[in-house]
Order: sequence, then structure tokens, then C-alpha cells
Amino acid sequence: MKKIITALFFIGTISNSFAQQLQSSSFYEVQSLIHNPSMVGTQKTNVVGLTYRTQWSGISGAPKTATAFGSFELPKLKAGIGGFIYNDVTGPTSRTGINLSIAKHINFSNGAKFSIGIENKLQQYAINRAKLTTTLGADPALGTSDNKFKYDAGFGVAYVSSTFTVGASVSQLVQSKLNFYEGNLTTTAQARLYRHYYLHGSYTWNVDGVTTITPNALAIYLPNAPFEFMGGIRVEHNETLWWGIGYRNKQSVTLNAGVNLNKKLTVGYAYDSYLTPISNFDGGSAGHEFILKYNLAK
Repeated sequence: MKKIITALFFIGTISNSFAQQLQSSSFYEVQSLIHNPSMVGTQKTNVVGLTYRTQWSGISGAPKTATAFGSFELPKLKAGIGGFIYNDVTGPTSRTGINLSIAKHINFSNGAKFSIGIENKLQQYAINRAKLTTTLGADPALGTSDNKFKYDAGFGVAYVSSTFTVGASVSQLVQSKLNFYEGNLTTTAQARLYRHYYLHGSYTWNVDGVTTITPNALAIYLPNAPFEFMGGIRVEHNETLWWGIGYRNKQSVTLNAGVNLNKKLTVGYAYDSYLTPISNFDGGSAGHEFILKYNLAK
């Protein structure tokens, strides 16, 4: 049964290979540089962090993603630099890559910034065919190569103030071809790294000088894949304790909470309760994500 489920995950990956989605996060508003390179260096302090995310944890071969990220401001250059490395595994397929971003900041007298950023990314897309041979046999669709190294790039813009953030970006501009299959069969579609378009925003409302409420949203569009929208609200008390609730359209409801220790180390956890396509009641179980973030300010 586990082999069949793993095969189904892989078939789903192949059928969507025309527009294979990049990884996302339940903490998207905390690590926005993953979706928009112009966000590097725009936060109040320099930060580094780690996240680990599992989805549909009750299914063998379900997606697992580990990410390490960093964002740094270069005040003298009026710029920011940062990036992330990641490993994203779904059944027999995996992606391992590194993204490096640099952004130019235009500062305003009110302390806000307009930022323009670019990213360079190198990715290894791999297939473990040994996991599929028993279930699918010698299917030509599995390809004749185990992995591919591909370069791609992205671009983004953002406006960031003390209370308001809005940004837009596009990733995988080059749309590099994967070319796993190199045989004699005629193919009707080409697997490639298709462009992703992002639009995100947030607003921080200072309620009483101690408590802040931050509504946030992220929209993702790419060809041949369902439109994705994530929205939520984050509440923070005395810059120490925080909690939030979110919704991912046609997929899940998210609850998250965390603590900021001495305004230096942030520890958080997010729980995704899935509604579709495989709900908790169908044996898909839940999603879990953990985050550690460290503030480098003295």
C-alpha cells in the first residue's frame, strides 16, 4: 500500500511537472525573502533562521522541506543581501538548491524603504527511480537520468514601512528545461521550471502600545496549477508571545504560536489541519512546521 501511495505522489508530481510548485511555508510572513528577493535587508535587524515542514504526515512519501535562511542590511550601500538553502523531498523526487539575493534600497524620510531585488538560484532536481521500479516497472516516463542541475533567476519589488508592507515578485524567469527523458519516444509536453508570480502584503496595527495585530496575505500564481492564496492574522504581546491563525484556500487551516526569548531567539510552531485533497479524517493526518530565528543585533 505504501508503494502505491508513493507512486501516486510521484505521478502527481509528473502530471504537474509542467508547473512544479516551489515550496511555501506557514510562516511566509516571517521569511518573506523566500518568495521575494527584494525583502532582504528590509527587516529591523539582521536575522538567520531554520524551518522544517512536513505535510500529510500520515502518508508514506509525503512532502518534507528543510530551509536555512539569512537576511542582512548593508546600510552604507543602502542595500540588502541574503538568501536560503533548502531540501524539498516528496516521495521519490527531491529538490536541493541555493538562492542568493541582493536588493537596492531607496530610503524615505519617514523611515520606509522601496526595494528592488534580484535572485540567482541553482537547483538539483532528482528522481530516485529505485523507489518506483517495483510499482511502475520500466516506464519510459521515469526518464533516463536520475538528476538535473539547473540555474534560474528571479526579480521582485517591495515597499516596507514600520506598519505596512506590500510586494510583488516573479521566480524562475529563465524557465530552465529539466529534460529527464532522452529516449526515442515523442513527448507532447516539456517539463521545466515554470515562472511563479507572487503578491504579498501585511499591516501591523498597534492596539494599545503592548499588543499588535498583523493581518497578512500571500497569493501565488503559475501556469497549469491552481491559484493559491494564504491569509492570516498574527497577534503579538509585548514583543514576547505571539500566536496566529491562517487559511490556505482549498487546502488547510493553520494555527501557530511562538515566543521571542530576550528579543533575540524566536521559537515557533505551526499546525496545519487539512481539508482537501486528503483530510485528517482520510488518514492524511496533519502538517507541522517548526521555526528557529535568531536576531543578530547587539
